[in-house]
Amino acid sequence: MAKQKFYVVWEGHTPGIYSSWEAAKRQVEGYAQAKYKSFESREEAEKAFKGNYWAFVKKADEASKPAGKIPRSAIIKESVTVDAACSGNPGDMEYQGVYTADGRKLFHMGPLEDGTNNIGEFLAIVHALAMLKQQGKPSMPIYSDSKTAQGWVKKG
Repeated sequence: MAKQKFYVVWEGHTPGIYSSWEAAKRQVEGYAQAKYKSFESREEAEKAFKGNYWAFVKKADEASKPAGKIPRSAIIKESVTVDAACSGNPGDMEYQGVYTADGRKLFHMGPLEDGTNNIGEFLAIVHALAMLKQQGKPSMPIYSDSKTAQGWVKKG
């Protein structure tokens, strides 16, 4: 017998916690940029629902784990920080970029169907590079926690 899952809908027709995928699906289908995720227990779902969607989205695989901690004092505030999230692999994927100094959202794309976390991380970097070039700031640093995406960019 399948283990009971709980589904948090942060942004959908009716945000809340649902005990079946069918009920949760009704809340997110047809809702642009719906934000939702499954959890193994009601307790986890309740904690997540009280929090922020981005804090509870898992990375799709080990390649997206942080490349290494940077001391806060070494972080360049005049920079862009990017991240991606994916529910499933493949699944609905989205990415965003924020201004590191104040956390202001600079761009957000998705959800996009049939994506992967690695593709989202790469697209976030490419989006930031294009945006900074257009703004005449091509040398502004971009922070990403994806070793895979960083490797793709370094290889050219």
